[in-house]
Amino acid sequence: MNSKQLGNLGENIAEKYLRKKRYKILAKNFKTKWGEIDLVGRKKKIITFFEVKTIKSRDGFSPEDQIGRKKKRQLLKMAQIYFSTNKIPPETPHQINILAIEITPDFKKAKVRHFKNTIEDSY
Repeated sequence: MNSKQLGNLGENIAEKYLRKKRYKILAKNFKTKWGEIDLVGRKKKIITFFEVKTIKSRDGFSPEDQIGRKKKRQLLKMAQIYFSTNKIPPETPHQINILAIEITPDFKKAKVRHFKNTIEDSY
């Protein structure tokens, strides 16, 4: 399985996880020339942007460690673009979350860690 396929598998697992947690999925793979947001969801009145990072658990590092300053700035910009594109007022309650997914080497089990409101507007 190549990294693109692993990423797609992780995003599918993330979407199922979010639906079980009662998020309504608003968008998948929202892309512009400035970047991409993996998933956009809403729960109650909060819009949440999700960055999904997936690894095979034998890789020896945590998926969330792969999100640096540049990626955080990009996610903030993409959230603003999403609001503008969809004519959503920028003061709408929102947050950016990370879903870290570790899949066993045999691809039979996955562990999801949900980090809420992890990226602040200070980047």
